[in-house]
Amino acid sequence: MSTPIDQRKVLLAGATGLVGGLMLQALLADPTVAQVHALSRRPLRIRHPRLQVHIVDFSRLPALPQADEVYLALGTTIKVAGSQAAFRAVDLEANLAVAKAAFAAGASRAGLVSAVGANAKSSTFYSRVKGELEDALRSLGLTTLVIGRPSLLLDSRDGLQQPPRIGEQIAIPIAKLLAPLLPGAYRPVHARAVALSLVKTVPATEGVVILSSSMLASIGSEP
Repeated sequence: MSTPIDQRKVLLAGATGLVGGLMLQALLADPTVAQVHALSRRPLRIRHPRLQVHIVDFSRLPALPQADEVYLALGTTIKVAGSQAAFRAVDLEANLAVAKAAFAAGASRAGLVSAVGANAKSSTFYSRVKGELEDALRSLGLTTLVIGRPSLLLDSRDGLQQPPRIGEQIAIPIAKLLAPLLPGAYRPVHARAVALSLVKTVPATEGVVILSSSMLASIGSEP
C-alpha cells in the first residue's frame, strides 16, 4: 500500500552541508512531509517538531527508521578528506550505505546530489567516483532515482563549519561572468535551486531522472 501524499516520511544524509541544509529546510516546509529523519555525524542547530536527528557513524549504520524517500547529500573534497580513499569513503561508500539501509527500511524513492561530468569510466578520479555511486544506486531497484548534476555552486559556505574552498572563491566570480556562454550542463547554479529541484522531483516522478545544472536552475526557480 502506498503512503498517503500528506504522510511522507523521509531520510536525509548530509544536512550539515550546503545543499543538504537547504534540502532540510525545504522538506520541513513541505506540509506533505510528516517526518524527516536527518542522519548526521554531529548535532544540528535547527529544531522542528517533525525533525528527528540521528547521530550516526556512516561506516557502521544502525537499522534506519521506516521511510518512503531518501535524500543523499554527503560530500567532501580530497583536500579536506586527506586522501582519495578517504574521499571515496564519504562520497561513495557513505552515500551508498545510507541508500541501502534506507531501501531496507522501505524507501523506494531517492534523490542524489551528484556532479556534472559524473561517469564511472572517467579518467578523472572525482568524476569517476560520482559515476560509480550513480551506477550503484541504479542497481538497487528503486522506483524513483533522481540524480542532480550541478556544476559550480554559486554560494558561500560561511557558517557551515567547513574549511574555506579557495578554488570556489576564485571561480565563482568568473563563472558568473561566463555563465551565458557555457553549455547548460556546465552553467553554475545556486545551491537552493539544486535542493528545491530534488525535493520537488523525487515524489513526483518514476524511473531514473537526471537533472543537468541548467535543469536544476530552471526547476528550482519555479514557485
